[in-house]
Amino acid sequence: MAKDLSPEALQQEAANFRDSFQSLLLATTSPQGQPDASYAPCIVDDNQAIYVFISELAQHTKNLLSVPQASLLFIADETDSRNIFARKRLSLNSIAEALPRDDPHWNDLLTQFEDKFGQTISLLKSLPDFHLIRFNIQQGNYVRGFAQAYALSGNQLEILSLRKS
Repeated sequence: MAKDLSPEALQQEAANFRDSFQSLLLATTSPQGQPDASYAPCIVDDNQAIYVFISELAQHTKNLLSVPQASLLFIADETDSRNIFARKRLSLNSIAEALPRDDPHWNDLLTQFEDKFGQTISLLKSLPDFHLIRFNIQQGNYVRGFAQAYALSGNQLEILSLRKS
């Protein structure tokens, strides 16, 4: 592990890094195998699950509704990085799940979106083509810099090990 950080401290650091973002970078795949890179505003709930609220007019939404595997990326801004090759980043492989509007948590989650992003959400939630998508994290990597890449698991971002190769 890092010289002076326990796995729990690294886990908290990775969660704090994720939580510092208002959006995520999103990689999806079409049913025909075509990759698509995009982004979406996001929230994190009390159980550490990540959500986006996205339109089915967007290619990434169509992809997620048919091929639920996705990769999420949170990455430090280039201007905040000491070395462009060692940007801090959190990469998460996930399974996407669309929550129906009658899900008991749907309204609470949309209120969380409104609290974070303002009145735009009031309009968007009235549009029938918008879907609330939850990402269930399977595994991922938290990279703090050179020789500081950690394997992790689950929505809690549990640190499993330092990656050696």
